Amino acid sequence: MKTSKKRKIGGLALAGMFALSAVLSGCNSGASKEAASGTPSAPSTALEMKDGKYDPPVSITYLRPWGPDVKFKSGEDQDNNVHTKWAKDKLGIELKNQWVSPSTNNAFETKLRLSLASNAEMPDIISYRGEFNLVRELIETGKFVDAGELFDKYASDTWKAAVNEDPSVWYPYMQDGKRIGIPILDYSYNGDPVMWIREDWMKKFNLQAPKTLADLEVIMETFTNKDPDGNGKKDTYGLTIGFKNWLNTWMSDAGWIFGAYGTMPNQWNLKDDGTLEYGSVNAGAKQALATLHDWMSKGYIPEEAGVYDETKAAEEFTAGKAGIVVGPHWMPAWPLEDVKKNNPEAEYKAYPIPSGPDGKAGRHGTSNGNGVILINKDMKNPEAFFTYQNYLFDNYANPKAGGEFEHGFAEGYDWAMKDGKPTTDASVTGGFAPEKYTLTFDGARIPSLSMTTLAKLANGEEATTPFEKKMQTGVPQPMLEAAKIVLDQKDIVMNQMFTGSPTMTMQMNNDILTKMEKDTFSQIIYGKAPIDAFDTFVEKWKSSGGDQSTKEVNEWYQSVTSGK
Repeated sequence: MKTSKKRKIGGLALAGMFALSAVLSGCNSGASKEAASGTPSAPSTALEMKDGKYDPPVSITYLRPWGPDVKFKSGEDQDNNVHTKWAKDKLGIELKNQWVSPSTNNAFETKLRLSLASNAEMPDIISYRGEFNLVRELIETGKFVDAGELFDKYASDTWKAAVNEDPSVWYPYMQDGKRIGIPILDYSYNGDPVMWIREDWMKKFNLQAPKTLADLEVIMETFTNKDPDGNGKKDTYGLTIGFKNWLNTWMSDAGWIFGAYGTMPNQWNLKDDGTLEYGSVNAGAKQALATLHDWMSKGYIPEEAGVYDETKAAEEFTAGKAGIVVGPHWMPAWPLEDVKKNNPEAEYKAYPIPSGPDGKAGRHGTSNGNGVILINKDMKNPEAFFTYQNYLFDNYANPKAGGEFEHGFAEGYDWAMKDGKPTTDASVTGGFAPEKYTLTFDGARIPSLSMTTLAKLANGEEATTPFEKKMQTGVPQPMLEAAKIVLDQKDIVMNQMFTGSPTMTMQMNNDILTKMEKDTFSQIIYGKAPIDAFDTFVEKWKSSGGDQSTKEVNEWYQSVTSGK
């Protein structure tokens, strides 16, 4: 659910056209130099280009999971569609799936693992977003080249700048100092939370915007005990959260409560001294748990919070039972559209994350990376992939007016003309999304572009570029306002800083440590254990492998950052 909904909202990008000749000629000359150098990553033969495309055409074999959100027109499929035709006609590149497998029920992962077990030939390119352990398995086969070296030589300036917005996107795919996988980029801050509050309830009681947890408690007290829905029953809550899957989650989040005390649970945070610390054992977590227990005892949050997952908890808000929920800026598109379906008079509004008693505020962050590209060390002409992806970054990621991608990827698919004007209305176009056919799932994304555009529009500035105009027509006002809040509070972001594979101690002890943590935290929140049980938990966590995990995590962090 999480990924599909994020993709739904994130798929608001357009495209346009820049000059191609410099990029392509640069790739071709680079290929010639590499061939002459005899380095391991050099292509076996320099490719010829004519009129901006390879002549004769070059083939790229690849594998990627195909999700249920990918829809084809009648007569088209994964190997023959508007995108594969474009790649061949525009660039002289023939794209061929080595085999096709759906992303559901781990079908793709199972088939790929079987291929690895039988030592089957790998394709030129594997593009993947999903199970991190599978990525590590692929990297450890030694079948894939140092893609970072190729990236430095062949990637366009636009693509390099996009990656350099956050160089840590490389970290999960590094081995022995080499960048084996190229990160697939997503939009920045796409999952960072804001606070959504029932605005009609705020107006009813003349409540002020909550700047602190103390302010928020006044609001929660009112929403819980003063019948905000006017039905004469005590059946509402101040805040809905769901911590069945954990406290620091993608929606119906409670991580910000810990952020108010300077930590973020269930992730590794960067300390002032430059080392990493597991956020759940920071002293601030004890204060956050005491706050959650207090709110639970006062009825501000549902008793069922411990068994609610993220979606179920959000339903308390959409059903009009809770007045506050915390989650991403895109929630007006889903699931908050149900608020008005259930009550046409209802209003909701985004507010900043409040601060704690010492003025601290914190929210979990969202990585700029959302997948990986692996390049086979036996690929004859890896520069062909860069020709393909460079073109998408230079032309599609942020299109120019009058360019080939000004209105979308392909007319009759993601856009169409109606009454003499371009429209992306799915009832007219059929709702096809050719960017989902691409090797990297979304065409190309410049991380900062989406949120800065939304914030610009929220400020009332004019939409001038094709990307901005598409955003303006496709995004409701509450989402624009929420995006501005996200950017305004970017200094409170606390990112997960450990993105490597589980360390040796983690592999042995994490199940025990995680169960210990969840049990202790849940008992404290529900009042079944005293708050000082936290101190006992920390001591036991450290002695049961936590200290050794911390040592190993910091060794990993030092290894990936030492070259900075």
